[in-house]
This record gives sequence, C-alpha cells and structure tokens, in this order.
Amino acid sequence: MNTYDGAAEPADLAPLPNESDAQAAPPVMPLAELHLHIEGTLEPELIFALAERNGIELPYADLDELRARYEFTDLQSFLDLYYANMAVLRTEADFADMTRAYLRRAAAAGVRHAEIMLDPQAHLSRGVSLETCVNGVASVLASSRDEFGISTLLIAAFLRDLSEESALEVLEALLAMNAPIAGIGLDSAEVGNPPAKFERLFARAGEAGLRKIAHAGEEGPPSYIIEALDVLGVERVDHGIRCMEDPELVERLVADRVPLTVCPLSNVRLRAVDKLADHPLPAMLAAGLNVCVNSDDPAYFGGYVDDNFAQLESVLGLSEFDRVRLAANSISSSFASDERKAELLAELSG
Repeated sequence: MNTYDGAAEPADLAPLPNESDAQAAPPVMPLAELHLHIEGTLEPELIFALAERNGIELPYADLDELRARYEFTDLQSFLDLYYANMAVLRTEADFADMTRAYLRRAAAAGVRHAEIMLDPQAHLSRGVSLETCVNGVASVLASSRDEFGISTLLIAAFLRDLSEESALEVLEALLAMNAPIAGIGLDSAEVGNPPAKFERLFARAGEAGLRKIAHAGEEGPPSYIIEALDVLGVERVDHGIRCMEDPELVERLVADRVPLTVCPLSNVRLRAVDKLADHPLPAMLAAGLNVCVNSDDPAYFGGYVDDNFAQLESVLGLSEFDRVRLAANSISSSFASDERKAELLAELSG
C-alpha cells in the first residue's frame, strides 16, 4: 500500500515518501488524527484486491488507469470516484481489511489516537447492511490500541446532499443496534447544503449523548461555520479554512478555542486552495486559531498525516515549534478521555 503516486503533483509539492520510507524513519511525534474518512483510505492496490476477492469487474484496466483518474477539479469530481470505488466493499472482512490497512499506516505516521468517520448511507444505498459496514470497521477498532498503539473512536458521518429524513432514519437504526459510535459528523457536497438543513439530526444526536462535528467552510462560505456552531451545536469544525474571510468569526473561534481540523493536501487536490504555498494555515496559526493537521482521504489526496507535515515543512517552512503546537492541538481537541490526552501530551513533551 503506497502513498498516491499516479497523477502529476501540483508544481509546489515536493515528492512524497513511500510507505517503506515512512516505516524506516526514526520515531515521529505522537499526534491525533481527527479528520479521516475510512473509505478515503482505500488504496488502489486494495481496490483491485477486493474486486478480485468479490468477483467485481472494475472499469479500470489496471492500477495506472485508476491512478490517472486521481486528478480532481473540485470536491464533486473527487466524490464521483470516491463513491464508485466503494463498490468493492461488500463484506465485513472487506471493511476490516481497509481499516486495518489504515491503522498500520497511521501508526507509522505517529498517530496515537484516531477518530474515524464512516459513511453508512453510502453503503446502505449499495445494498450493504448497516451491520456489515459498522461491524467490519468496529471489529478492528476494538483491538486497535493493543495491535497498533492507537486508541480509536468511530464517528457516523452523514451525507449532506441527501435528505435529513434519510439521515434521521439511519441514526435511529444505529442507536437501535447499539452501534459503537462516539459521535456524528456531516460530510459530502457542501455547497448548497448548509448545516441548518440537519438541525433535527444533530438535536437527536445530542439527546443520545453523541459528540457532534461537521464539515464547514471548505468550499462553503464562512456563514456555514457559524451555522454549524449555532444551529447544530458542533464541538469541532472539519476544514474551516474559509473562516479567514470573516475577521469577527476568527475572533470568536479564537476566543472559544473551537478546533478546526485542517487538511492541507486535500485542500490543494480539491482546488479549495490553488497551491500549498497559498494555504491559510500559517495565517491561521498566527491568528491563534486552534488548528490541527489531518489527512482527510489520504489514498486520494497525496498522502497520510506525516506526508502532510512533510509538505508543510518543505513548502511553507513549518517550524518545529509549530509542528509540536499542531500535534498538541490535535490531542487536546480530540474526544479521547482526559487520561488518554494527558498520556499523549506527556509523550509529546517528552
């Protein structure tokens, strides 16, 4: 399972290390990954392996043809391929293998705690049961601390381009099966699907004692971030980079220490930012925002969390001080127990 190396890299991105390089490197700083879609870790090699196992004929002749499609113009062009590749996920074993592959790679990147999003609606629409996708992922997460040294939480993410009624039905089904989810999220096509569309869904999640996060301010305007906070009551904003267009919002986010889970390579791949040299992360740090670095959908966007840090250092000159600051933010902004946070922060400072 190698990092993405198919389509041409944007001009300002340095060559990415492959997985063997990452595993051979000295131990890296501990951190938490808080913005990770498990379906977005489905590497081309695993796609072909699962297709063969399940007797699925892919619309790509080989790995090179598949990789050639990883040049995206916007979020929707990525989502089209993302959902198409999910066709190979049929059984609990498929979901388990995908999850195990991510955790193995994440451990090499220094991840010690991961909060992993799963898109159940995307699988239900393909005829894959809730039990299959949830149990397949959860079966691996149950032993992630012992096997990989990574504590984990599972978050059910809902597709904002579908109806709130659909999301509510799925949430009720998850609650009825006592699914091991710690919270809910909101993802998929942002523009035209404001957070307020899902007010009842998030209210129900709150009643059930679930943590609440949502994608906002990636392609959508700063007002979506405000809606996510005020209408949905989210505790953490995924992406949030467009907050920089609204100085009053920035002041609020700084004052309230609202976590923003930024995904630099994703932003470049999806053209939310033209090139990494233009990324607002340095300005966000300078403003005092509570930001951390994550990989989003690493199989599609050019690398895992350590690759994101490597590119930030190479292109933006990210300092060691800010590396540690970003790692500390990720741990403090997680939903891990206070004991686990203290353990990881002590490991980071040591």
